[in-house]
Amino acid sequence: MAGDDSNTTITALRDALAVSPDNLPLRRHLAELLAGFGRHDEAAAEYRQAIRLAPQDADLRLALSRCFIALGKLGEALVILEQLTAEPRVTPQTRVVYARVLVERGEQDKAAAQYRRAIDEDPEQVDEALGETLGVTPGGGWREGMDDAFDDDPFGGRQPAARGDEPGDAAHIEVERPKIDFEQVGGMDAIKEEVRVKIIHPLTHPEIYKAYGKAIGGGILMYGPPGCGKTHLARATAGEVKAAFMSVGIHDVLDMWIGNSEKQLHELFQTARRNQPSVLFFDEVDALGASRTDMRSSGGRHLINQFLAELDGSQASNDGVLVLAATNAPWHLDPAFRRPGRFDRVLFVPPPDASARAAILRVMLDGKPTESIDHAHLAKKTDRFSGADLKAVVDLAIEAKLRDAMSEGVPKPLTTKDLARAAGRVKPSTAEWFATARNYALYANQSGAYDEILSYLNIKR
Repeated sequence: MAGDDSNTTITALRDALAVSPDNLPLRRHLAELLAGFGRHDEAAAEYRQAIRLAPQDADLRLALSRCFIALGKLGEALVILEQLTAEPRVTPQTRVVYARVLVERGEQDKAAAQYRRAIDEDPEQVDEALGETLGVTPGGGWREGMDDAFDDDPFGGRQPAARGDEPGDAAHIEVERPKIDFEQVGGMDAIKEEVRVKIIHPLTHPEIYKAYGKAIGGGILMYGPPGCGKTHLARATAGEVKAAFMSVGIHDVLDMWIGNSEKQLHELFQTARRNQPSVLFFDEVDALGASRTDMRSSGGRHLINQFLAELDGSQASNDGVLVLAATNAPWHLDPAFRRPGRFDRVLFVPPPDASARAAILRVMLDGKPTESIDHAHLAKKTDRFSGADLKAVVDLAIEAKLRDAMSEGVPKPLTTKDLARAAGRVKPSTAEWFATARNYALYANQSGAYDEILSYLNIKR
């Protein structure tokens, strides 16, 4: 009888909508009933019609994504959820649904970040099964005891690097076991080979290096325009050798109290030493290691001296600790950082070339609904684009496609034409950086440190 009643109600709603097709509350109610009875195909059709009437209604779009998930159409669901989570106001329920889809696609780190934020904003969104899968407990914490058991974590999640009950520790820094490796880094073949020689081979063939008395460790400084993949390459390096990864920003070190910055920097290196093999990555390192001749306060000079001492391993061995750093302004970095044993390899990371741009686009479009994409053609259309610029192209193309889907009610795959149109709306962000770098390479380059910039720009000194 219950089934008859439901069919009668659904029929009545359809009859009412035939008379009043633009009645949004009726159409929403019908879609909810159909979804509740497991008739997800029909529910999705009704939600599409409802979205035509109210394209900005986030609840309708979330409900449509749920129908796609139930139908196994994760690609279509992901397109909607990515758009929803990019909007200014995101509900915790949306983040939980997004996290579940990301788990299905194997993106555990992104899923954990979304789920942690959802339960921080609304504790009622706790999903014990999802939390157990991701290793996230209510309040945003990680499972107790995980900090001593990296190898037992099958999901490669994050966890605190040190406990917060000890003075001067680095509890705010998280240690990762990245899931990505060089396969997920488009292009950059010459740079990857340099990293292999300096970092990967010593770890994978330690007996050869020990035979020559060469310690396993060292530093690489990467510089170039912003958005060209320096951070991504550092994380992939750790994933390539299954090493712990610690990403350090300015705020993780600098402290208003005298002596605390040096203490926190020391604790970061200590944490890396305890977790070796490990990759310690300093982003915007020029902010921590600016030239001492430009400094007026002694505090900054003390911090740089501490940084240099940690790189030298004068207080503790750095064997097994790999230090990577990135900067957009290498000319502001203190020259002492480039001495042997510190950042003795300085690598220029230029915007990706045509083949690299094609590879990056393949990675970015993987898993998204596409149709006959001509990656080589798009690569020609995006000369001098950084990886971040290419992401902007993909995002713009998806947003345009979503607007069409909302008005037409049917998601359609991305095409080469869609992406080429989006590329025409994006200007390469690297132009400003090269304008500045060119001047340094021409007029402040006595050592030849920036010759690679001139070579890239086809300029002869």
